[in-house]
Amino acid sequence: QVQLVESGGGSVQPGGSLRLSCAGSGIIFRVYDMAWYRQAPGKERELVASISSGGSTYFADSVKGRFTISRDNNKKTVYLHLNSLKSEDTAVYYCNGNRRNPNIEYWGQGTQVTVSS
Repeated sequence: QVQLVESGGGSVQPGGSLRLSCAGSGIIFRVYDMAWYRQAPGKERELVASISSGGSTYFADSVKGRFTISRDNNKKTVYLHLNSLKSEDTAVYYCNGNRRNPNIEYWGQGTQVTVSS
């Protein structure tokens, strides 16, 4: 059974930091491109950051310079480090794993991040 399980969400004050983790099981983790999406209330889900199987990274403009993404293939885990958090970062954060040939995609259940004073 394939699972992506997120953890590390919570409530933090503006300017604070969090580290989200996403542990994969049931998949050959190292061949998957991994990504973090988020969805705020009343808004569409958006891509926040991604890291390819080869280690290439992408960041949305809104988080560039504040968030970092990394992966540990031995632990089958991808991390999202959230720094200098702002209220507009409040959302449910979802882990995504995808690969091509065959095209397969998996989602985690989401973890809530709330930034508030």
